[in-house]
Amino acid sequence: MTQTQIRPRLTFEEYLAYDDGTDTRYELVNGVLVEMGAESPLNLDIALFLITVLLQIVPRNRIGIKNLIAVDSLKVTAREPDLTIHSEDSKRAISGERQALLQIDMPVPLLVIEVVSPGEPGEDNYDRDYVDKRQEYAARAIPEYWLIDPMRAVVLVLSLIGGTYKAVEFRGDDRLESPTFSELNLTAHQILTAGEEE
Repeated sequence: MTQTQIRPRLTFEEYLAYDDGTDTRYELVNGVLVEMGAESPLNLDIALFLITVLLQIVPRNRIGIKNLIAVDSLKVTAREPDLTIHSEDSKRAISGERQALLQIDMPVPLLVIEVVSPGEPGEDNYDRDYVDKRQEYAARAIPEYWLIDPMRAVVLVLSLIGGTYKAVEFRGDDRLESPTFSELNLTAHQILTAGEEE
């Protein structure tokens, strides 16, 4: 008879301090560590391209890479967007912290950006970005959320209006319209190809 090893549930504080000696990234889901898949090269290229573009209009210290944002959810305790564009207040709030974590009681960033991993409706990757994070970021009152989906060749800009996000789709040569960063001059195609085909 084989014994099943039961992993103890972790608290949020234990999760923040957890280190298994590898570069594996985890989310805490209902107290259990769940491995986050590796990012695709295209997703990483898109994030890097956006950093280079955003550096032209946002101070370097307000661009966060893989900063944690605590959320009020039955599934997870924090999310790790690909990019976070901090407000002055949210940046100030985490400046003295040990980890780049925006706690529930801290000011929110201006914008979070997620580059979607492949998946279909009903699958974890799709539901996490299109459903769960959308609700969680809205509940945190983050004013703007971008979903960049290379598989579907679309960039969604979601603006918080009355507590819920209103989404606008951008494809091909559509010029991205950001309520927060109106000076951006980017097309959906440029974002989805990480600027490779300029």
